Parts: sequence; C-alpha cells; structure tokens
Amino acid sequence: MVKKAVIPAAGFGTRLLPATKSQPKEMIPVVDKPVIQYVVEEAVASGITDILMVIGKGKRSIEEYFDRSFDLEQRLEEKGRTQELEAIKQISQLADIHFVWQKELKGLGDAVYYARHHVGNEPFVVLLGDTIVESPNGPVSKQLINAYEKYGKGVVALQEVEKSVVSRYGVIDGTEVESNVYRANDFIEKPSVESAPSNLAIGGRYLFTADIFKYLKNLPTGVNNEIQLTDAMRLQTKANGFYGLKYKGMRYDVGNKMDYLKTNIILALEREDLKDEFRDWLKEFSKNL
Repeated sequence: MVKKAVIPAAGFGTRLLPATKSQPKEMIPVVDKPVIQYVVEEAVASGITDILMVIGKGKRSIEEYFDRSFDLEQRLEEKGRTQELEAIKQISQLADIHFVWQKELKGLGDAVYYARHHVGNEPFVVLLGDTIVESPNGPVSKQLINAYEKYGKGVVALQEVEKSVVSRYGVIDGTEVESNVYRANDFIEKPSVESAPSNLAIGGRYLFTADIFKYLKNLPTGVNNEIQLTDAMRLQTKANGFYGLKYKGMRYDVGNKMDYLKTNIILALEREDLKDEFRDWLKEFSKNL
C-alpha cells in the first residue's frame, strides 16, 4: 500500500511578488486556508499517513503552521471559541508531517531527490505544494494509487490543455491502453507547439516507485539549467515503463496571479457557508462592470 507522500515547497514564488517576499507562496490563503493545507488534505483523503515536505530558505512558517500552537489554543479555549479551537488542533493531526531542507534551488527533480532517505524502497506520491487539484472522481492522488496497484508502475496525472500552451508544461507521448490511461513512450519537457507529441500535460501529481532516485542521482541539468523531474521520468520509462492517467476535474496553479484570483472565487462558491451570500454579491457587483 502507498502510505508516503512528498510535497516540494522550496521555490521562491516570484510570480506572486510582492506577496511572497516575506511569506511562502504555499502559505498564501485561498478563501481561509493556505494553499498547502488543501494539498495535505488531498494526500490524507487518499490514504496517506506520512508526509515529507521539502522546504527552503524563508519557509519556516510552513513548519510552524503544521505544529501545535499551545498559546493560541489556550486563548481560544478561554474565550469559548470551540469551533476555531478544533479547527486549528486538527491541522497538526492531519498526518505525520516531516521536513527536509533543500540547500539549493536546483529544480523539482533535485527537490524530490531529497526525499530518498525518508522514502526508502517504498512507492510514494508527489504533490506540488502550490497546486490544488479537484476531481469529481475523488482525490487525484488516490486515482494514481489505484492505477499503480493495477499496473505496478509509476503513474503521472495528466490534464488536457490547449495545444497553443503546451510549451508551458511537460507532456506525454503515450499510447492509450484503456479509457483515460496511457502507457508512456516518452515525456517531453516544455516542447514547442510544433514538436509536442500530445496536449496531455503533467498535472502536478505523480506516483513514483523508489527506483526514480537512481535516475535522479546523476542527472545532468536540463531546461532552465535545473534538474528536471521529467528527464528522470524519461529514463524510468525506458527502463521499467511508466503510465499516465488523464483525470476529470480542475487544476488550480495558484503560483500565478490570475489563477490565484480565479481559484479563490471558484472555491468560495463551493463552500456551503459562503456560496449563497457570495454568489448574490457577485451578481450585484457584476452589474456595475
């Protein structure tokens, strides 16, 4: 069974400056929770009990957020604010959460390689710490776990994108073996529109077997002079095979301003305690646009 997850959360978040000058992009709130809490909750809903976060300079607040806050708990208890008290206690009880520091920002592949000692020989899920994924078919990480249990190989989540924007993503060259499941022939990082083998983009969620680490170990730098996780996936594909799962649903990359604004609106409209009042306000506000 897959019980471990890795959440890379070391990047600077330059696309959200100046908000990320003094706080991690993963701690930027969406409605009333930081982005990374949504990611952790997805992992937990997928059956994950052990999470390793890969963090870097300026990310100490992530550690503090998932730890107990006894002074705050005592203050809430004294004021009889039991609902808020239970909410913040639950944060530290979501899973066993551990941290490792990425000493240099050398790319996503390097960040994942830092997890090798914690993961050992077990399969594990990787969830990007600044990306929220929703699917009507349940947590996408759980869908990957189900595919792994069927095929016994690494699996990556795939999202269909417009052909004109494939150069922003890693994409799969694959053969469909059943509905929405592809056997990978290759992966290409940020291809040109003309050379892209498909418009199925890697969607921020991965499931790896532990041998990914041997391909990451001596991997040379690739696109943007970084150690690209996609390059290690290509080697693993050729050696052992790899699969892709096209999921139904939405991916919210809150690392850029426009997606961040859209995500707040969409998720607020899904909240039972907010949606009616917020929808009424949006309708009224939009009349003046």
